[in-house]
Amino acid sequence: MIEYRPWGTYEVLHEEQHLKIKKIYVRPTKRFSLQYHNHREEHWTIIDGIGEITQGDLTTIIRSGEYAFIPKGGIHRLEGGDRGITFIEVQRGICEEDDIVRLEDDFGRVG
Repeated sequence: MIEYRPWGTYEVLHEEQHLKIKKIYVRPTKRFSLQYHNHREEHWTIIDGIGEITQGDLTTIIRSGEYAFIPKGGIHRLEGGDRGITFIEVQRGICEEDDIVRLEDDFGRVG
């Protein structure tokens, strides 16, 4: 089942205790909230497109075939490039949607 968000979509591909695998698409020039997680780490493998990844105070370009590690508590965000960006996210830990702590959000979802 595909879940729709203001910034794009995601689909849960696999889920078990302490592990969740998603396919995520961020639409062109959209970005999800600047956020962190207290109870999980994330492993991202970019499978299509180009985007801007923010980790802490550093923002860089990330491309198809590249990988990023988001540790527990690591502040992060991803923005889609001109064609958007698709990636596989592997979550390890407590993998609940309510473990998102939003610091900034283009869609008014902070707090």
